[in-house]
Amino acid sequence: MQHQPQRDQTHALLRSRNIERALFANLATVKWLTGFAPPIQTGTSAFLGGPPMVWYENGYWTLIVLDWQEVNAGEFARQENCALVSYTGYTVKQPLTGQVKLRGLFRSVAQNKLSGKIGIELRDAPADIALALHEIGAAELIPTDTWLDHFRRIKTTQELQKMRDNFRLTDIGHAAARQAVQVGAREIEVWNAAHAAIERAAGQRVPLGNDCVVGYRKENIGGWPLDYEIHAGDSVIVDLSTILHGYWSDSCATYYAGEPSAKQRAMHTTAQRALELAISLVKPGAVARDIDHQVREFMRKENYPVYPHHTGHSLGVTSHEDPRIVPYNDMTLQENMVIMLEPGIYFPEETSVRLEDAVLVKKDGAEILTHHDKSIP
Repeated sequence: MQHQPQRDQTHALLRSRNIERALFANLATVKWLTGFAPPIQTGTSAFLGGPPMVWYENGYWTLIVLDWQEVNAGEFARQENCALVSYTGYTVKQPLTGQVKLRGLFRSVAQNKLSGKIGIELRDAPADIALALHEIGAAELIPTDTWLDHFRRIKTTQELQKMRDNFRLTDIGHAAARQAVQVGAREIEVWNAAHAAIERAAGQRVPLGNDCVVGYRKENIGGWPLDYEIHAGDSVIVDLSTILHGYWSDSCATYYAGEPSAKQRAMHTTAQRALELAISLVKPGAVARDIDHQVREFMRKENYPVYPHHTGHSLGVTSHEDPRIVPYNDMTLQENMVIMLEPGIYFPEETSVRLEDAVLVKKDGAEILTHHDKSIP
């Protein structure tokens, strides 16, 4: 069943803390609990109401969405102890008062009298929904904003399949980007080639992030693609994330217009070795900060400037999740975590390289989930 293990874990946690009712309003939590993936990148709109939310009551789950989102949420309603309710966002017959309609619908779902502790993701719940809980008699609101984070770190079989689908798309995007990095092309043309290939393969709209930057940029670590022209010998960092089924992928490679210089070859080879080292350190029980330290020390010993960003991070229903592979983090890796690893070398206004793979933590090490070509020509 769709995301049933996630709801079972949450139910047990709430019961252990004597919480019979709870409101989940963070989009990542809603996706994780239900499998519902609403359209994104729409921005603020008068046609919208509030965020999708989940109301929990004694083992029963109600997903609250806008009427036009029902088509994406129907599977959830067909599962045991689950219900789907909606309210009108856009209409020509009434004023655009989605927030007001949401509040009224929520009051009918939560009913008029509530006792005991009410869990709530307070940072993301609309203020008027929190007020409505007070108005209908909620005795005590308990913030639950980070309660589910440790569950989200371990991916289920169903989640892993969704993520594998995304990594296949970024592999396709990278193949197109590699071909598009040509003398005279612009960053935005490389990006568009990758995006078009991804959406052709998916057969639908797929949001795409992160970076597409030519090496001679002043800030050549990352950034949105712009109108910078690619010259002979330039490096181009292409870092792609897709969002399909509500889950994120990530990946990075560096491509070259024409023949790379000796310096670029040395940089690229060092980044490859750093990535291989990072992957070799991934196993259950490994400490995030230890992996980070060893990869940074490798860069220092190779006499390169140490990259100013993370060595890696996890991901799932959001783009960056714990465990982050950074100097302060003493979290240990566990089986079925998905970890991104991405060492880089940067010389501003000249050239740069970053290579990134996704790995699944297995009992005996790591399985590489990304398969894009990161070699140097």
